[in-house]
Amino acid sequence: MFVRRTRTTALAALALLNVFTIAAGLAVAHMLPPRLARLHVPVAAAGRVVNTTPVLTPAGNPTSTTQSTSLPTSSGLATMLSGALPSGATGTGLGVEVADAATGKVLYAANAGTPATPASTTKLVTAVASLAVLGPDARFTTTVRQSGGTVVLVGGGDPTLAVNEYPSSDYPRPATLAQLAAGTARALKSQGRHSVRLGYDTALYSGPDLGPGWGDDVATGNVTSIVSLEADQGRLTPSGAFEDSDDPVNYRARATDPAGMTAAAFAALLGQDGITVTGTPAQAVAPASAAELASVSSPPLYEIAEQMLLESNNVIAENLARHVAIALGQPATFTGAADALMTELRRLGISTPVSLVDGSGLSPQDEIAPETLVRVLQLAQRTPRLRGVITGLPVAGFVGTLSAGDSDFGGIGQLAGGTARGVVRAKTGNLSTVATLAGLAYDKAGTLLLFAIMAPQVPGADQLQAAADAIDTAAAGLAACGCS
Repeated sequence: MFVRRTRTTALAALALLNVFTIAAGLAVAHMLPPRLARLHVPVAAAGRVVNTTPVLTPAGNPTSTTQSTSLPTSSGLATMLSGALPSGATGTGLGVEVADAATGKVLYAANAGTPATPASTTKLVTAVASLAVLGPDARFTTTVRQSGGTVVLVGGGDPTLAVNEYPSSDYPRPATLAQLAAGTARALKSQGRHSVRLGYDTALYSGPDLGPGWGDDVATGNVTSIVSLEADQGRLTPSGAFEDSDDPVNYRARATDPAGMTAAAFAALLGQDGITVTGTPAQAVAPASAAELASVSSPPLYEIAEQMLLESNNVIAENLARHVAIALGQPATFTGAADALMTELRRLGISTPVSLVDGSGLSPQDEIAPETLVRVLQLAQRTPRLRGVITGLPVAGFVGTLSAGDSDFGGIGQLAGGTARGVVRAKTGNLSTVATLAGLAYDKAGTLLLFAIMAPQVPGADQLQAAADAIDTAAAGLAACGCS
């Protein structure tokens, strides 16, 4: 009798609990937003829902020695390129090479071994050499050292150093003087110091600050003086302050004394952190025995190389070239840097024509043959250590100097019915009468092609856009090409 009563009581309790649970669930459901209340628990499908097909035909292993059966022919490429590159737009001396990325086989060549003014396609050489010599994870360090009552801000050749944090959308994230000042202030306060003199050391580099053959590029916003200590790459706001943003289309005149301005900005930041700087910051050389108070380091080199290529950043290029010179025991000058780049290219097995006087391509005295640019791209494509060169190439119609408004070549993504959009990746280059493009493209059959197109003698500065448009059309033609 007792057992039956207990069982009845338990069943009644369970029934009441179920009623309460259902009622509570209904109440909560009415409290939920309608969209959330309609959520369903995901379940695995009983069978295949969608049949997928490849987006692009596989290009094959880039290191394979097996030749593709669908390669464009020389005659087919000649027909397409001759129509896309009229001499009236490109001028005389046009040089072109197109090669199969998988095998390295040259599919088309015209003046490909003739040295030509490369403009910013020079940065492909600088990127490959710097990544090969320094390694993709290398970083550049800016330090503060102390000697008695003086602290010295020591430039380490970080071309991405900023004053303050950049906007959150900017990439890569640079080291900042604000971080360095905060660390320096903490170290000084731990010593009981609240007042110091400030010096700044730019001894890492030597020689002229501006390259051979350069024009008025500081005034036109293309570059600033190349020194081992500079913030925001010398980019300025309309009021003359450092910009604190990575703005590749800021063409206002840049800082004429970037090291002095950087030291002044650092002094102001120390003041905000409770350290008074007495007197005016002055150039100095930090003694070898001076203790390090604080330091900040740049992003890794592969990120910096990508930024350089996407933006065609001249300041980054010249700093990287100097770091190659230092690593190879050459003087950290324009001449030493150019010699170091060429030395490394030869060590990497590239013996085709190249003659440089800078690392950015700003100088019209630079010379590179189209076949050399193709060899550089092929090496980068096949070598994991150098992959930052490929990932850093502008993408047609999407990012970098192949996107709308970023350069004379920004229309490439809209040509040939959009065939090139997202399919062509290439480094742009232009001076007043020079237009060049070198990169890679998947053709209609999915074959990966490497190419360099160089117009070093555009008829006049007013024809530069027409030359760039013609080269765009040629590159887009490669993407649309069956060219058999």
